[in-house]
Amino acid sequence: MGRVDGKVAIVTGAAQGLGEADARLLAAEGARVIMTDIDDERGWTIAQEIGADYLHQDVSDEDGWNVLMDHVISGYDELDILVNNAGIAIIADIETTTTEQWRRTLAVHLDSTFWGCQHAVNAMKERGGSIINMSSVVALQGSANYLAYAAAKGGIRSMTKSVAAHCRARGYRIRCNSVHPGSINTAMVQAALEHSAGIKITEAEDPEALRLQLGIGEPLDIANMVLFLASDDAKHVNGTELVVDNGATNILSAG
Repeated sequence: MGRVDGKVAIVTGAAQGLGEADARLLAAEGARVIMTDIDDERGWTIAQEIGADYLHQDVSDEDGWNVLMDHVISGYDELDILVNNAGIAIIADIETTTTEQWRRTLAVHLDSTFWGCQHAVNAMKERGGSIINMSSVVALQGSANYLAYAAAKGGIRSMTKSVAAHCRARGYRIRCNSVHPGSINTAMVQAALEHSAGIKITEAEDPEALRLQLGIGEPLDIANMVLFLASDDAKHVNGTELVVDNGATNILSAG
């Protein structure tokens, strides 16, 4: 039996990157996975491959959350796991970030995590469950070139702790934790590397060797943490932040 056998799990932003890795591993470990994204073609393809369900969802739209939860409750009767993963990262600092970029980033990250947590608590409070919010190491140390993204991820960190405190105070068996990846080999990080250092991992003679040299992780590294938090192995882990960055945060702090 898998570590999340029979559990019902939603993963947002599941058509690529960390969300795809999360959905694949949860499904492989026995969960009934509902994937959501705006990239319908890729989302459907992956869902069919892993035996998951797929719905189109713009996480920054509140009505879309209502549609998703109606689908989950009517089709599955319950919800055990929510992975609030969907996100965007606009490269812009305090001087160049536009109001539109600021509001869009906060909507995709903070609004969506708020709605997701609110719906999940309502669906899980009778039987318990696990909410996993994807944050970032930038929530802990900031980022000059990703102002809005860092602010949003910091908000997710605080929201996670508040949701956990609420659920514990109410006696709900709902755990809410945040995951804080460092540099992981996704399209988002590859774009950041190209912008900041002119490094193109995919065009290197040996991309895997370069990834290891740079200390960059793989999406599966994050998915393994998500699986742990989703499983009963983490039954006493609540309201905390799990950093997965190969020590980079500590090294930068020490330096």
